[in-house]
Amino acid sequence: MVSAATVGAVLAARRPRHPVGWLLLGLGLLLTLDGLAYGYVRYGLVARPGALPAASYLAGFSNGIVITWLSCAGFVLLLTPTGMLPSPRWRWWARAAAAAAVVYLLGSVVDPAPLDPEYPTIGNPLAVQALPGLLLLAAGATCASIVLAALVVAAGSLVGRYRRARGVERQQLRWLAVAAALASVALLIAVVAVVTSNDELVLAALSSCVALLPLATGAAILRYRLYDLDRIISRTLAYGLLTVLLGLSYAGVVVLLGQLFRQHSSLVVAGATLAVAALFQPARRRVQRAVDRRFDRRRYDAAHTVEAFSVRLRQQIDLDALSAELLGVIDQTMQPTQASLWLRPLAEGSRPHPIRWEY
Repeated sequence: MVSAATVGAVLAARRPRHPVGWLLLGLGLLLTLDGLAYGYVRYGLVARPGALPAASYLAGFSNGIVITWLSCAGFVLLLTPTGMLPSPRWRWWARAAAAAAVVYLLGSVVDPAPLDPEYPTIGNPLAVQALPGLLLLAAGATCASIVLAALVVAAGSLVGRYRRARGVERQQLRWLAVAAALASVALLIAVVAVVTSNDELVLAALSSCVALLPLATGAAILRYRLYDLDRIISRTLAYGLLTVLLGLSYAGVVVLLGQLFRQHSSLVVAGATLAVAALFQPARRRVQRAVDRRFDRRRYDAAHTVEAFSVRLRQQIDLDALSAELLGVIDQTMQPTQASLWLRPLAEGSRPHPIRWEY
């Protein structure tokens, strides 16, 4: 609730014309209303009947609001990151999904069936008795199926968007892909926690899983540090591996020195600390280079290209060849739409001689 509402409020303030911000804000508010309505109805109708006013009037709304916020989440996925549908052909599906959520909510409000199967005596004061119960049941099942299918289809549409996207949009979708991968790991942890009956871990894992997607959506739409994703991943992996390696090294040195100096524990700790401190910088450079070579190949190749060019620069004396090679290195490493090189005048009073290289 906090993640969706906060990100939605920021997006709505920064990009008021972008529908995803308002959808996330609505999603957070609907989740809040769902929790409040459920608690209010259960206390006012089951725990202490009659203790809270109008509890029975909110019961139908409480039963139908779940499908509403699920539909809202589906539209967030469908409209991210551009704020538009993947193509005009999706309009009929978007209208069907929105209509299904509205029909399900209205059907829950006027449903003449008991509000709670466990308490069949609790009736719905807003029920329309003329509506056939079987028809409402079939309509509700159909609408719920459409909304759930829309959620899955919207997630699949992001895959299609990613395949067709280029440039900024592709970078935006990469943030969502990383968030989805992390959410999958959190969901797997939640499943393991359910098997081991660890309720606190289940709640923490599911909360992390749900909170990651709005945060990634907000970062993608606002384009916050959009091109730093590779560096964030490589640094995270590098320092994670470095922590494990240094921790194992520290433990190994402590054990080794402990066997040699059994009576001097302070000497053992000091020696292990100095050894790990001496290993830190060399190990960090090697681990970072290995991680960049595997997970941030573009930055790794760019660094090698610049390094090779700096070596050739000391030996090159032909100005035209040097200029062409410099612009070629810029093209490989920075990939600009165009690049220009302006040289200083050869003699006093002469005009600058431009060399222009366009892509």
